Parts: sequence; structure tokens; C-alpha cells
Amino acid sequence: MATAPASVRTHDPLAADLTPAGARIQLDEWNRYIPPRRPIVPHIRIGHRWINVLWAVPIAAAALIILIAVAQELRQIPAIEDFIRRYPGVAQAQPAVPGFPGWMRLQHFLNMFFMYFIMRAGIQILADHPRLYWNRDCTPGTEWLRFSHPVPAYRMWTAKDDAVSLPGWLGIPGLRHSIGLARWWHFSVNFLWTVNGVAFFVLLFVTDQWMRLVPLTWEVFPNALSTAIQYASLNFPPPEPWSRFNGLQQLTYFFTFFIAAPVQIAMGLLQGPAFSNKLGWLGRVLNRQVARSIHFLGFCWFVFFIAVHGVFVFITGLRQNTNHMFAGVESAHWVGLPYFIVAMAIIIVAWLWASPFTIKHARLVQKTGRFVIGGLKGLAERWDPTSELTEKDISPHHWPNQHLLPDSPEYKAMLAGGFADYRLRIGGLVEHPQEFSFADLKAMPKQSQITTHFCIQGWSGVAKWSGVPMRHIVELVRPTKQARYAVFYSMAFGDDGGRYYEVHPMKNLRHKLTLLAYEMNDEPLRVMHGAPLRLRCENELGFRMVKWLAAIEFVHDYADLGAGQGGYNDDHEFYGHRMPI
Repeated sequence: MATAPASVRTHDPLAADLTPAGARIQLDEWNRYIPPRRPIVPHIRIGHRWINVLWAVPIAAAALIILIAVAQELRQIPAIEDFIRRYPGVAQAQPAVPGFPGWMRLQHFLNMFFMYFIMRAGIQILADHPRLYWNRDCTPGTEWLRFSHPVPAYRMWTAKDDAVSLPGWLGIPGLRHSIGLARWWHFSVNFLWTVNGVAFFVLLFVTDQWMRLVPLTWEVFPNALSTAIQYASLNFPPPEPWSRFNGLQQLTYFFTFFIAAPVQIAMGLLQGPAFSNKLGWLGRVLNRQVARSIHFLGFCWFVFFIAVHGVFVFITGLRQNTNHMFAGVESAHWVGLPYFIVAMAIIIVAWLWASPFTIKHARLVQKTGRFVIGGLKGLAERWDPTSELTEKDISPHHWPNQHLLPDSPEYKAMLAGGFADYRLRIGGLVEHPQEFSFADLKAMPKQSQITTHFCIQGWSGVAKWSGVPMRHIVELVRPTKQARYAVFYSMAFGDDGGRYYEVHPMKNLRHKLTLLAYEMNDEPLRVMHGAPLRLRCENELGFRMVKWLAAIEFVHDYADLGAGQGGYNDDHEFYGHRMPI
């Protein structure tokens, strides 16, 4: 019989229960453990009533017809015609900036390319908790938008139950609870989009092209109103895009580039514990759910902007617009159309390719994402989370996040006995290996803290956690200089087989807010929240805080544990090992 390598034999005995995982998603297995669940048409809550957003289609159509009729009637009023003659659309003080240089055309394409994938991955992330709130607590029924059915009252409904599937052509990859892969797409492409945006701003202001986008006179406002009336009346103003944008275009582009885009980036970052917990009162005002809602409204703005922008490319002159932005010429011929067709073909092919590629090469997507964005996430992990809340901030509801519960006879026996027989084993690269009973742990210095729990799926909740500071445990066992990580083994097993575990760097263990918690809201931990003992590490997302702790092992590396990715979800669901955002 073959023997295991020495590096494996020296691990804690529970390491033998860790399982490897494949490099791709096996659809039959994924769908067996996480069956597809169709979303509903999005509903918005107005007061106590839920309104289907599809009502917006006939309402918008009727509003558009009325708007056109009103605008055409306004054009019959002499005073309005005088106003339009005085403010034809382009402010007289607005300088002409002829042409679209090559760098601008390239960045226009890259911005369009990146944005489509950012939005697709963002929708996939939202599908993992398809509800939006203006409160931090995420209590079912308080959301203002949802595209999942109401939470049933007749059974325990977990956050994982609530996740919905998406068509593969819409989300990336579309599978239910594939948020790990969606986040790699979202964050990685966001990084590339941000780099492209920074380059755009630099080039914009070292050339005269900034004058095309930045209003230089207050006359931009009456000119924008005049332009809006002319467009609405279907009597379009004479286009001058080769040299100048009209007032409405200028205000729209200025808002989108200089306000909406930075706000989207900021709201994305504020959804992570590393940033929200560091910003004190600002992180409490712009808490995770407020940030999610603003982020979604920003997404809606970009969808609206892209849709209207695309329509106007066609109705205001396809030949002229493609010549300008894809060929960089002012010409009466169809010079830019071939470039436009090629650009659209690239986007369509990439769009159709993304989901199948992600399913087939999931581990590659994970590793590529880690290469692109892992270093920045590691830097964010160093932020010192100091934000604590008060008793009045405690949430009335704390979502259970999965049906993952210990199912062994040993655990059931310990539960029946009030955990009197519970033992926490701590070993590995330590000078003093220890085994603590539940009574031993409760006799140690006790620390309480009121903090926000950030689940990777999108929900959050505030609770009071009490237990043993992890730094006290570190002092007792004295890790050696070779120890760089601690492996936290759970008594529970994952859906895909294998024991649940997570690996944390030593810095996390020494932080003042890292606990081995045995109480929640001044009561003993409930089974669904990790009884008898769970980890709290406030600069990370919730899945990293292992529940039902069985053992802790200090190690130099974790490459030979499981699939070598640093945790059960990292191995089997392609999450990231460092999750401060």
C-alpha cells in the first residue's frame, strides 16, 4: 500500500478528511448539490405593496408618447422657439476640439468591452442574495427590491436557499451560487476598467480633449434644456460631435465619467469589511446595504446610458458616428462601419464564450483573478478594522447561511450533554500543543464586541459576540517562527464532501477583534451559528469564520491541504483565500 508523504502525515488527523477538487465545474454534481432555482421578475416595494417592474414598460412607453406630444406643442410657442434660437444646443463659449484621437477611440472600445462583463458578473453576484435594502439588518420583508420569492415562514430559509440561477448568456457563469467565480470576473475586469479609466483621465487632461467633456460656462444648462426639447420633439439639433458636444451630451458624459464612475468604485469598496469597518461613522452611514443599493442604482444608470447611447448612435447618423469613433475621420463614406462591425463581433464572441469557458476552466479563472487582484486584496487585508457598534445596532434577524451542520453522532452527543465533553485541539508548529475543554475556554479572559457580519453573498447583520480573544490562545501555545498560518478545522462537512476548513494568516489571529466566540447576543451560540465555538475575524467575509470548531493547526504552508487553495470554499466553489472586500 502506498504511504502518504511525510508533510501530510504530520498534519492534524482531521486533515485526512479534507478532499481535493477538480479544476472545472462538473455540472451534474453542482446542480445536484445546488439545484437551479429560477428568479422572479424584479419587484419594487412602494409602501406595503410590491410592484412588478414590467409595469415600467407600458408606463415608459406612454410617458414617451406624452413627452413627444408635449415637446412638439412647446415648439409651437414663440417664446420657446426664441429660447431655442438663443440657446441652439452648444454653448457659444464652448471651444471646438476637432477629432477623436486614436487613444480615445481605443479606450472607448475597451471601456465598452470591460463594462459589459462588469455588469454581467455584477448581476451574478446580486443573484446570490437577490434582495436590496436601505437598512443594515437585512430582515426579510424590509427589502425595497427583490427578484426572489418572499422568504417562507414555514421552514428555515437560508441565504444559500435564497440564491437564484441566471441564464448563462446573462450572468457569468449563470449557475446558482457561483458567486466565487463571478467575483473574480467582477473584481478583475473592474481593475482593468479602472486602469483604463485612469489612463483616460490622464490623457484627457494632458490634451485639449477635456474641453469636450467639461462644461466651461453656465450656458451649458439652458443649452441642455434646449437640446432635450429638440430631441423630444423629434426635430433633432444639428450634430457637431466632430468638434463639440451639445449641452445635454456634455452634462451626461460629465456626470457619467466624473461622478457616477467614481461613486460606483467607492460603493463597491464600501461593501467589504476592510473598508467599511475602518471608516467609522462614514462606514455606519454608508453601511453595506446602503452601498449595495447605491451600487445597484449606479448599475441601472450605466445600463440606461449604454442603451440610450447605442440608440442615438443609430438614429443620429450611423455612418457619421462610426466614422468618428471607430475610424477617426470626418467622411461622407462608410469608412468606420467595418471597424464597428469587427468591434461588435469581438464583443459578441467574448460574451458567448465567457460562461462556457468559466465552467470548463473554473480553477484557471480563480488563479487568474488571484494574479490580477489578489495583491490588492492582500493590501486591504492589512487595514486595521476598529469599528464597533452599540447594543441598539444589533440586528433583529441574522440570516443562517447554509444547511451545513455537523451530522456526526459525536457532535449530537456533545450537544445533548451541553458540550461538557467538547475538546478544542491546538497543535502543529507550536511550542506548547494544547487541548482545551469548553469549561477551560470559558474560564479564560472573556471579550465582547458588537460588529457587522459581512457575508460573501451580500447580506449583513450586527451581533454581539463574546468569547476568548484569539491572541490569548496564541500566547498560550506559542507558535514557532516557522508558523505563518493557522488552519481552522470544522466538525462539519461540505456539500461536495470533505471537512470544512479555512486558513488564516498570523496577522489575523493577533488582531484585537479576532475571537473564538461561544456567545451571540449574550446567549450561548445556537447550532446554526456555530455552537459550541466559532471564529470571528472582522476584516474578512463571513465564510472565513469557521463554525463548529474542532481543531486549530499552525502550519508554514497550506498547499498540501485539500486542493491547496486555502479553504473548503476556495477548493470546491472557487472562492478567494483573502476576502477583505
